[in-house]
Amino acid sequence: MKYMLLIYADEQAWTESERQNCYGESTQLAHDLKSKGQFLSTSPLQPVSTATSVQVRDGKRFVTDGPFAETREQLGGFFMVEARNLDEVIDIAGRIPGARKGTVEIRPVVEIPNLPTN
Repeated sequence: MKYMLLIYADEQAWTESERQNCYGESTQLAHDLKSKGQFLSTSPLQPVSTATSVQVRDGKRFVTDGPFAETREQLGGFFMVEARNLDEVIDIAGRIPGARKGTVEIRPVVEIPNLPTN
């Protein structure tokens, strides 16, 4: 089964040095997962200040700067992995460096047939 691991944290909680170390650890984790056939994708996101939100209500499009939700933690990146079960993906989530300063949300992916692939 495919799982999306969404990494939330307060952007201001990281020093630049900690952020670079996090990227290094995340890269190593991606290589470890790839060697086990579990890695699908990962990427950090640009700061929340670069976000744009789009909503459509009654056929009208509304575009605003920033994230839609006002929260203490922001979505900072993701891992997409393959795992046999929830226990296995929980172990992977615990290895993501962002879990030490924030939260990793685990969501099973709905696989829709006939979607284009890379």
